[in-house]
Amino acid sequence: MQELIDILRSKGCSLVVRSTTGETTTYSKKGVRDLMWLLDNEPERVRGALVADKVVGKASAGLLVRGGVAGVHAEVMSRQALPLLEASAIPHTFAQLVDRIIIPAGDARCPLEQIVASAHTATEVEVLLRQHFQEMSEKRNQTNS
Repeated sequence: MQELIDILRSKGCSLVVRSTTGETTTYSKKGVRDLMWLLDNEPERVRGALVADKVVGKASAGLLVRGGVAGVHAEVMSRQALPLLEASAIPHTFAQLVDRIIIPAGDARCPLEQIVASAHTATEVEVLLRQHFQEMSEKRNQTNS
């Protein structure tokens, strides 16, 4: 795991995944976009993988659990992420534990954390996120029409 943490810190990416085959890949999109993409397009890369992530809140934790990761390190982890990881017995470490994820541009709580606040399980987290992304996509399509 330390090698993944070193890659995360040195390359300035947001996510590092080491699959069960030993292949290491890096990602750099904000939020949970890369995790969602992986679940939809390359679930085998995530299942059983070790993951180092810049920020793991409840939204990310839910997707990591749904993906079946074997271990997680976060530079910043929210307390709301812990119950999801612990319920699935996923080993996890963090450099900093925070009460909530704050968006970098201000002092507001991360919108994704607000969207999944009512979720009690990783499945509920994924459903709420997918509903949100679907609604956003529909709004964009209406605007572009």
